[in-house]
Amino acid sequence: MTAQQIQVRLFARARELAGSDVISVQVGAGTTVARLRQAIAEQYPSLQPLSRQLLIAVDNAYAGEEQLLTEAQEVACFPPVSGG
Repeated sequence: MTAQQIQVRLFARARELAGSDVISVQVGAGTTVARLRQAIAEQYPSLQPLSRQLLIAVDNAYAGEEQLLTEAQEVACFPPVSGG
């Protein structure tokens, strides 16, 4: 399996925990959003508490767990938000 680097923009609490606006996550080619979520928790332990709750957007639209990812896509993670 060929490895690829997915650049992930972080927002709110995720950015605070990682100490960065962007992280680089190494995954295999043909990876899914679900696998990216696992890789984030493995490669960035500070994000592990949020990893299951993160909302993941790909190319400006929220993504389902089975969506395939490529290095060329814009990926962002948002912790769940609440408010009125």
